[in-house]
Amino acid sequence: MAAAGGAAGGLADSSLSGAQVLDLLSERARPRRAAGAASGSATAHVSQLPVVTVLLGMMTGLRGTSLASLTVGDLQDVYQPRGQFKNAKVAYCIHNIAFQGRFWPESFKDMQLPESTMSKLGFIDGYSKVFDEKNPLDDDEKPSDSWSGPFNKINWMKAGILAADKVLTVSPNYASEIGSGPDKGVELDSVIRMAGGAEGIVNGMDVTEWNPKTDKYVPVKYDRSSVFEGKAAAKAALQAEAGLPVDPSAPVFGYIGRLEEQKGVDILLSALPKIKNAQVVILGTGKAKYEQLVKSMSSKNPNFKGVVKFSAPMAHQITAGADFILVPSRFEPCGLIQLHAMQYGTVPVVASTGGLVDTVKEGVTGFHMGAFDPDRLNPADADAVAATVGRAAQVFQTPKFREMVKNCISQDLSWAAPAKKWEAVLEEVSRGCTAAPAKKASVPTPVQKQIVRS
Repeated sequence: MAAAGGAAGGLADSSLSGAQVLDLLSERARPRRAAGAASGSATAHVSQLPVVTVLLGMMTGLRGTSLASLTVGDLQDVYQPRGQFKNAKVAYCIHNIAFQGRFWPESFKDMQLPESTMSKLGFIDGYSKVFDEKNPLDDDEKPSDSWSGPFNKINWMKAGILAADKVLTVSPNYASEIGSGPDKGVELDSVIRMAGGAEGIVNGMDVTEWNPKTDKYVPVKYDRSSVFEGKAAAKAALQAEAGLPVDPSAPVFGYIGRLEEQKGVDILLSALPKIKNAQVVILGTGKAKYEQLVKSMSSKNPNFKGVVKFSAPMAHQITAGADFILVPSRFEPCGLIQLHAMQYGTVPVVASTGGLVDTVKEGVTGFHMGAFDPDRLNPADADAVAATVGRAAQVFQTPKFREMVKNCISQDLSWAAPAKKWEAVLEEVSRGCTAAPAKKASVPTPVQKQIVRS
């Protein structure tokens, strides 16, 4: 297995072409000759090897999506027709379907692909421009119900989906969402359905970097047996560092993330005036208008503090010291913030979308706020945030809250279980392994697991 457009195997460099990725695969897949063997006697031709290439349109945003899809195009339309990689299969993993790699058709000539690839790439949308990380789509640029187009584009993610042997994504609920309609599928829902749908595998988390037993930013290291003592110390330290009143009886709600609409920070900020008898600390950077609002939080209420910067120490301090973590996302393919929080015994309060549904169980490991309007700020959504924060605050310091903290920190949220399901999927794709379905079914999502507390 090799990865392109992601973070593994040294193939994440977005400056590589799809052909260069496949050339690297060819070199890495070629067996090393045993000492003393005759020249070529231990070298099988790489085109006969049962390679499964996992393409991740994720870590490098649009560039990663384009690289992954370009590699599929090279594989199917360049290499396989000339007899190379004939046994290769492709599993295409969508991390965030919003990052599709839409470009003007004129850019196709620079890709050095045959014209046959264009049939997979062709796409029509209603936007008169192309967006990327440096020039993102603003809310006021969304087309109205009547398109301003149509405009012909090429869409790299579309090509990747259609060319793949298996389409995957990062949670089962998100897999259902992206095929359900154009709003959640970002106009690729019909392509997802055409490909037979996507299969979701919940992400694991880095339990080395995020571990309260060893975290250098936590004043008192702790585990499940000492979670309440450890979190009490972390909470006092967080309140002091953030400039909040140091009060163990005040429930602390933390937010860590980008200050933009996808993450629902506008909904949270609209809900703040309705949140009573609680402390809120927000950490993040993003759009200037939200950065300014976060900076001014404390001027309106001394129990609200905003930290507008990227700070790994503060992120760890909030994760350990907050009683609750807020994840009010409009959409969230999987989400890691809630996994980190539970690892530290911090109870998530989440929107009911994407992987948050698969990882946070209402009343057991967290609280759900419901699904939010994907396109605009709806006052009802702000009310839902405030109401759920109020509901969580009422549970704080009760036996029910202590039980939820224990439930959170007692889970195994590492990559151990997801890796087993990934292995089963790749066995299924590569050689039609008959045991793969049972192996996949044996891996439950976090909300399906029975929590065992010592």
